[in-house]
Amino acid sequence: MSFDEQRAIGGCPPQARFDHTTCLDPLADVRAPDDPACDVFLTGTVFLDIIFTGLDSAPVRGTESWARGMGSSPGGVANMATALSRLGLHTSLAAAFGDDHYGEYCWDALEKGEGIDLGPSRTVRGWHSPVTVSLAYEGERTMISHGHEAPPPEEPAPETPPRARAAVASLTPGAGEDWVAAAAARGTRVFADVGWDDSGRWDLAALPDLRHCEAFLPNAEEAMRYTGTSCPRAAAHALTDHVPLAVVTLGAEGAYAVDGRTGETAEVPAIEVEALDPTGAGDVFVAGFVTGTLAGWPLADRLAFAGLTAALSVQEFGGSLSAPGWVEVSAWWRHVQSYDDQDPAALRRYAFLDAMLPEVVRPWPLRRAVPTIGFGAR
Repeated sequence: MSFDEQRAIGGCPPQARFDHTTCLDPLADVRAPDDPACDVFLTGTVFLDIIFTGLDSAPVRGTESWARGMGSSPGGVANMATALSRLGLHTSLAAAFGDDHYGEYCWDALEKGEGIDLGPSRTVRGWHSPVTVSLAYEGERTMISHGHEAPPPEEPAPETPPRARAAVASLTPGAGEDWVAAAAARGTRVFADVGWDDSGRWDLAALPDLRHCEAFLPNAEEAMRYTGTSCPRAAAHALTDHVPLAVVTLGAEGAYAVDGRTGETAEVPAIEVEALDPTGAGDVFVAGFVTGTLAGWPLADRLAFAGLTAALSVQEFGGSLSAPGWVEVSAWWRHVQSYDDQDPAALRRYAFLDAMLPEVVRPWPLRRAVPTIGFGAR
């Protein structure tokens, strides 16, 4: 069987770059003939991200700062869509794209470069693409964004999203989206994250779509504010009164999860890496967790894999183009086992990867994306 044939049955489109995908389908053991064609559905705003990294400090007013690195890539909801697709999941994205060069670049990068289904998406005439400039320094990032809400479609949009195994919803305080309830009613497993509550209310009742979700994945600060607790682990337990599965990311400490249906808990420490650009790491974490959940992995393995994919992503430019695929995961696993000074207990945490990863003979570290506009193949 040829590589392309293997990759096609593994859920990765034949045109996808070998740098990111290989003949591995994480859902191979659970697929059935009557399954939906779409593994994960997402909707949201696609930004053009322009990333400056290698800054020694934050820009100072009245001065000029020079960055040692710069790139551009699709951002916003494209971060998670790309991360899911690179892990071998059939991913469908509904988003508006401007008819400017930025919009054309983002569409091409996602559809042709990443194999993402943009059938539910649309190009809006005369609408310019939203843009975010991200400044990465000292392991953190500062972002400046500009954009306008896309005008409504000229033709009515479908009332329900496509039939899918899962969907990821970004909850907005004080607002609900009809598609979330519709998706859940059709059996789609909905995973949710949330942004900062600018209103300062931090009221779970202001997240009406949470009741339709299987899992909620806030960071520690968000979880504590929403539950009125002072400990992120206590916050995770409190959240299970509102959603079956709560996953709280703890930054440098890793992540903690509670399954309210079974009482099971899991905590996995973070992998220490040198961060080049943390843009989109949270989206990559969610993608890794969704992948493990759909594959039926134990809760601790899902947390470990999500943390690993997020850690690998911060070592590269950009939110979407830094997302690792199975080649990167496999190369990391072979590399980390080659050192005699590794903690055996820490290595055992990732031993579950042995049974599934492809054999990859490539140098480490891998160089993945070259995210910039204007360079085409010649």
